[in-house]
Amino acid sequence: MKCLVTGGAGFIGSHVAEACLAAGHEVLVVDDLSSGHLRNLPAGAAFRELDIRSDAFGDAVRDFRPQAVFHLAAQMDVRKSVADPVLDASINVLGTVRLLQAATQAGTDKVIFSSTGGAIYGEQDYFPATEQHPCRPVSPYGTSKLCAENYLRLFARSGGPTCVALRYANVYGPRQDPHGEAGVVAIFARKMLSGQTPVINGDGKQTRDFVFVTDVARANLLALKTDVDGEINIGTGIENDINTIAEILLKHTGFSGSLPHGPAMPGEQSRSSIDPSRAEEILGWKAQIELDNGLRETVEYFRLNPEES
Repeated sequence: MKCLVTGGAGFIGSHVAEACLAAGHEVLVVDDLSSGHLRNLPAGAAFRELDIRSDAFGDAVRDFRPQAVFHLAAQMDVRKSVADPVLDASINVLGTVRLLQAATQAGTDKVIFSSTGGAIYGEQDYFPATEQHPCRPVSPYGTSKLCAENYLRLFARSGGPTCVALRYANVYGPRQDPHGEAGVVAIFARKMLSGQTPVINGDGKQTRDFVFVTDVARANLLALKTDVDGEINIGTGIENDINTIAEILLKHTGFSGSLPHGPAMPGEQSRSSIDPSRAEEILGWKAQIELDNGLRETVEYFRLNPEES
């Protein structure tokens, strides 16, 4: 099958592209390299450096005529979305519309969209959140992802591709960018390994649902092979607080310093976890990598690849 992976030089996208190749598919990666890296590209994937908002991207989709699109290209930094909501909407909404239009014209059968669990649901009424939980995003990032999901439904109803929105929990693992504000695991691991002291925001009791990146890539391939559409949570349903994450990383990095607490980040959600029951029911998917093992593997990756930190 011909598969297009947008954002395929990025953290999650490169793992999805790798999984597609391992399954025997022909893969074209499109990435503008604004946050992705050529070193992440798996051997065997074709590559085009393009902005998903550009006319050239639409032409590339129509020329390649993919049977399936994995859409991971995005502005994914919540704080950056607050600082520049116009840029966030431009990439996450207009870029998605451009892709859906081109995929429809190219006769694509399925689009698998990388969405977000916690940022779409906002402050939760219950834990873990199912796909039926009210969507009340508290950031432009969550709002743009919700808007993109609505466009997926619109195009699917209007004769476009079947669309699946995978709502990820907090994804972590090898190749995660340890710079900027996204990805507490990568940021803390990188700092500890280099002898720097990470700072825990607030009291560290804020919880997240951490899911390993290879589990997420596997969910994408199952969504491709299964005749499903709509929204599907991809997480563990388990809450772990930032203090716990820091303690496990201390063990695996060997960092001996104490970790200070800084001020809480304004607007940060206090708790977040998503219910993966639907993924297990209709995809046969369940997270396989336990937190301690996943954090150990992530630390070892950064230990062996110090140039990426």
